[in-house]
Amino acid sequence: MNTSALIMMVTTQVLVAFLMGFFFYKVLRAPKRQEPDSYYENDDDEEV
Repeated sequence: MNTSALIMMVTTQVLVAFLMGFFFYKVLRAPKRQEPDSYYENDDDEEV
């Protein structure tokens, strides 16, 4: 493998690893959404 191919391969692997880590971090640090705990809270009827 020549030098330019090795540099391109390493650069691509580092870039992909950085982007994966960056977006993984963003997902973990995203604020939690307020969601109902059960289907009961989503019902329009008051039958139980």
